[in-house]
Amino acid sequence: MAQFYAAKQRVTRQQRLTVTIEELDPFGQGVARHKGKTLFVTGALPGEEAEITLTEDKRHFARAKVTRLLSHSPARVTPRCPHYTRCGGCQQQHVAEPLQQQSKAQALSRMLSQAAGQPVAVDEVIAGQPWGYRRRARLGLQWHNRSQRLLMGFRQEASNDLVDIQQCPILVPELEALLLPLHHCLSGLQAVRRLGHVELVLADNGPLMVLRHLDALSADDREKLEQFSHKHQLMLLLDEGTGSLTPVTAATPFYQSHQLKLTFSPQDFIQVNDAVNQQMVAQAIAWLDLQPEDRVLDLFCGMGNFTLPVGLFVQNVVGVEGVAALVRQAAYNADLNNLKNVSFFQHNLEEDVSGQPWAAQGFNKVLLDPARAGAAGVMAHVVKLAPHRVVYVSCNPATLARDSQTLLSAGYQLERVAMLDMFPHTRHLESMVLFRKT
Repeated sequence: MAQFYAAKQRVTRQQRLTVTIEELDPFGQGVARHKGKTLFVTGALPGEEAEITLTEDKRHFARAKVTRLLSHSPARVTPRCPHYTRCGGCQQQHVAEPLQQQSKAQALSRMLSQAAGQPVAVDEVIAGQPWGYRRRARLGLQWHNRSQRLLMGFRQEASNDLVDIQQCPILVPELEALLLPLHHCLSGLQAVRRLGHVELVLADNGPLMVLRHLDALSADDREKLEQFSHKHQLMLLLDEGTGSLTPVTAATPFYQSHQLKLTFSPQDFIQVNDAVNQQMVAQAIAWLDLQPEDRVLDLFCGMGNFTLPVGLFVQNVVGVEGVAALVRQAAYNADLNNLKNVSFFQHNLEEDVSGQPWAAQGFNKVLLDPARAGAAGVMAHVVKLAPHRVVYVSCNPATLARDSQTLLSAGYQLERVAMLDMFPHTRHLESMVLFRKT
């Protein structure tokens, strides 16, 4: 049987245009219009006139890159990182921080306004330091045959190729300072050709490193790694691909939140921007207007980033999470902090929750912090609970807007909106919204 495939529409000849950029989208691309078509222009800023070359031409939009800037925006700044434009980690280092925040806030406002059917303003931007904020990073390791050296760095945009980095100004200074000595140490290992990646994390009790290696390490290699960990006073764990980590130095990483000690495994998810995370948790607690008699449900709770601090203020709080290891860690931290009114359950929240033991309990306030896919599977149950207040923390404005419609249709009012500047200089847009029952 014959099969027919639609050919990809692409630019067959280099089409050059001169345009004026009207706005910045949340991904850091300039937006222009030409003959009724929207053009997304990499590297251009609002107000700039630019000569551009189309890289992709669709029926309703096109993508382009700047060939030559004919004018410069006052919001254009010099990128701090020498690897910028090659490394795929950052997309907006050429954009002044106020414009980054403004463009993300405008995009968030526009999407929520469409969902609500009326104008929705962003009330505030929760931000920390724009540089040196990232307390966690995974760096790829790759032996480069042509140069006969180890590459250590981040992926290029839309590529598996590594960019060999010597510095990263968005990393916390303690981790950035490890990059060059770490590369030197790993380059001297016998197993240098059989390394997978290295993960660096800054806990409140010091830095830690997880090294993924593809073969068993020799005694000499282990000795070199131990010496490196002692010299730089970091916790060292080895990942041999068995699913569990082998600690070389004995210590348990932790971070503090609301005077609570939250221990974690390097395999656990933690927010990489500590300053914004602390403000975010405090704002969620304030928006929920927690009272001693409250019963709170925290869905997609992870290892209790919100649940445990909430437990300081209420009668009872239940956290639900799909990843078993995170549930165990959360329960351990509840015991560690002597929080007897906090309990955790494991359940895949994309599946029906009606038969779960916690689902039959009554809750007057709910917090959700789902992954990018959102919380569609559990929104109907949230409405059924009829909580007075709902705080929704989002890392994807599209699924936030979709899930908001369920609450709005059930009579909730979208009362407060905050843009969380969790990842400056990147395309990531995080937010937090308060809904209240009318």
